[in-house]
Amino acid sequence: MRGNSKTVAVIGAGIVGVVSARFLQREGHAVVIVEAGNPGEGASFGNAGCLNGSSIVPMSMPGMIRQVPRWLMDPLGPLAIRWSYLPALAPWLVRFWRAGQPEKVKAQARALRALLAPCLDVLRPLAKEAGAEDLVHRRGHLWVYRSEESWRSERAAWALRRENGLCWEEFHRDALRELEPSLSRDIVKGVLVRENGHTTNPQRLVSCLLEAVLREGGRLERARALGFELDGARLRGVRTEAGLLAAQAAVLCAGAWSKPLAEQLGDAVPLETERGYHLMVREPEARPRIPIMDAERKFAATLMEDGLRLAGTVELAGLKAPPNWERARILLQQAHRLFPALRENYPKERFSVWMGHRPSLPDSLPAIGPSRRSPDVIYAFGHGHVGMAAAPMTGKLVAELISGKPPSIDVKPFSPQRF
Repeated sequence: MRGNSKTVAVIGAGIVGVVSARFLQREGHAVVIVEAGNPGEGASFGNAGCLNGSSIVPMSMPGMIRQVPRWLMDPLGPLAIRWSYLPALAPWLVRFWRAGQPEKVKAQARALRALLAPCLDVLRPLAKEAGAEDLVHRRGHLWVYRSEESWRSERAAWALRRENGLCWEEFHRDALRELEPSLSRDIVKGVLVRENGHTTNPQRLVSCLLEAVLREGGRLERARALGFELDGARLRGVRTEAGLLAAQAAVLCAGAWSKPLAEQLGDAVPLETERGYHLMVREPEARPRIPIMDAERKFAATLMEDGLRLAGTVELAGLKAPPNWERARILLQQAHRLFPALRENYPKERFSVWMGHRPSLPDSLPAIGPSRRSPDVIYAFGHGHVGMAAAPMTGKLVAELISGKPPSIDVKPFSPQRF
């Protein structure tokens, strides 16, 4: 360990946590990862595997509110709200709506581009060290549309991408079928962003990175973090179910469960869970060569090691409500329309379903930076739909902040105290 090294407690063993731990080790720090559950089995497990530098369009966009009633009325739609949860959700929804003002959206997109654009270049060396090179690919990402009208309806999103330096190629009908033969003839237009990448097994990627942390002397503490022990503004340790874990610094990256811990440090961060679902089809009849986003139905299809993953939809229902598995089964109906070779129904042994909690802030930007009460506790949560893609640069920033180095990008837009 170097002279200025610290013992750092990393709270959370998802993709953000393990990447942060590896970067901290590179800076010479000793790392203890605190995780009550199974590493990598939260939102890091069930996402679409996207490593997209293009995912810079905030969830709240000008005019989006007009589409919400239609989505809510559509049983196959991309959004659902548990109405019993609405009173608790209302303050977050107000902030979400306000975040969709044009100038705010432009600033959010610029900040996201800085965070996401380097994701593959930053992640690949870590994956190589961990023996996980085979899990990270750059094959692009394809958005597909059933009409020119639906393409035009997203012109504001694509304009944001163009303003932030993104390039793409457009394909129509026959050329689109040459690019991706499995697509339905109903798809008339495709937009390919070649700079994007993906992982073919998010959980295995997290596991490999965690094993690399442990090989380099890191430790996994299987306990729930309960709070922080401070001496004035300085951190003495993290309180856990197993007792006090002595540490000179900490990283709070517990995903959707970060909010109560941040409140203990004086930060009322408006963190909400967007519950996402996926459905995996084993031995699928359709095997898309490129990850695909159905732009109208708002779900992604990614061919993974274990089958075809259909991931998407948003359900606002909090952390405690039981899953509505119909939200996952809907994805199969949607996918059949996208890939006609897929069946509309499968026997139970051919598919599996999953639900997880995306930790989301109303302006689509994560919280990255020091806590209000202690500069020794760095927040790294709230990545919403872009956790996989944002994790590499987030981990790098965390290590820089704890080591007293200038951050690689401007972290002001991600300040936890911006609310």
